[in-house]
Formats: sequence, C-alpha cells, structure tokens
Amino acid sequence: MNDKLVAFERLLTIMDELREKCPWDKKQTMQSLRHLTIEETYELTDAILENNLNEVKGELGDVMLHLVFYAKIASETNAFDITDVLNSICDKLIHRHPHIYGDVKVADEEEVKANWEKLKLKEGKKSVLEGVPKSLPALVKAIRIQDKARGIGFDWDNKHQVWEKVKEEIDELHVEINSDSNKIEDEFGDVLFSLINYARFLNINPEDALEKTNKKFIKRFQYLESESKKDGKELSEMSLTEMDVYWNKAKKR
Repeated sequence: MNDKLVAFERLLTIMDELREKCPWDKKQTMQSLRHLTIEETYELTDAILENNLNEVKGELGDVMLHLVFYAKIASETNAFDITDVLNSICDKLIHRHPHIYGDVKVADEEEVKANWEKLKLKEGKKSVLEGVPKSLPALVKAIRIQDKARGIGFDWDNKHQVWEKVKEEIDELHVEINSDSNKIEDEFGDVLFSLINYARFLNINPEDALEKTNKKFIKRFQYLESESKKDGKELSEMSLTEMDVYWNKAKKR
C-alpha cells in the first residue's frame, strides 16, 4: 500500500512542478485537454483490444495524468482538488453498493445493476438514460442505452425473441428500400439497433466485434495492395475477380 501512495504522491508532485514551470503545461485548460483525453482513451482501448498489457499499462498512465491534470486546474480556482475527486467517487461507490456496505441482499449481477439504476433515480435523476453522454459515438451510445434500460427490467426474455425482432426490422428495411432516403435511414437505424440488442444476448460487445472486423479488413486489404504491387499490378486497373485472388490468399494467411 505504501508503494502505491508514494507513486501517486510522486505523480501529484510532478504535476505541480509541470504546471508551475513548463510553458506548455502552464497554458492548458480543461477545454484544451478535452480532445487529447479522448485521444488517449481511444489509444487505451486499442491496447486493450490488442491484448498488449505493456501498452495498456502505458496508456493507463497517460489517462491517469489527464485525471490529475483536470483536478490540478480546478484546484487553482478552489473549485475542487484531487482529494475531493477521490472522496467523491469513494462516497458514490459506498452509496451504490449497499449489498457490500449495507444490509441489502442481491442474487446476481443483474440485481446489482438494477439497484444501481434505482439508486441513481433516488439521487434526483429524472431518467435512467440521463447518464448516457450525448457525445458518445452512436454505436457505443446504443449499447449503453440498452444496458441501462435492462437495468430496470425493460428487456427481452431471451435471444430468440431478439432475433425475430432483427428479422422483422430487416424486412421493414426491405419494404422501404425504394422509399425516400429518410425512411430508409430510419429503418436502417432500427436494424442496427436490433443487431446491437442481439449482440448483448450473445454476450458480445458489438463495438469490439466491429473493430476486430475493421482491423481484419485493413490487414487483408493491405496484403492485397502489397502483393499485387509486387506482381507489377495497379489496383485501379484490376478487375474485382483479380482482386479476389489476392483477397482469398489474405484470408488463408
């Protein structure tokens, strides 16, 4: 425990020194750091997807630095400091885990999630969906919306029902395929939303699944580019049939 406290104090000290002495660090604001924090978070998720634990360690450090940076900036106007931040999350965790710090009994993780959402409503939130950030990417937002709705019991009973819903939405898209673009877009969105729902019932994170497919496509396409170039061919001048030869080789690798 002492090693952890010493390491955290070291980071806080370095942050104080940088804020006082470094020209770049001195001029930063919460607003200027925001896009950098988002970038660091995506770099962390990349490392997690690649299961590169050494990279995960490094990216966690970058994210931790940003958290300390925000608290340092806030402390300069006496809004709050890192102590307030840590005590705030500790108090919240204790309050929202009455099955650990109180006398509430739970049977499984679903009951934990349900209690969590009920407690947030008691804290003054008007909707269980209120905590879903508006700026989240649409796919991630759909996951969070569905997860929170499930937390209060608004969900399908089984995956077979959800699959039937997926097929229903695909049929509706097919019906509107020759309609105006707004109707097609609406139905296409419904198909995606239902597929994300189905992924939950398969215990698959659709964001992770799609990103893995993205990475797979990139590797195969880059193989197609490099191998066709070795053979003296230009992609822009090749037929799809010719490209498929290289694509199938990439799939077998």
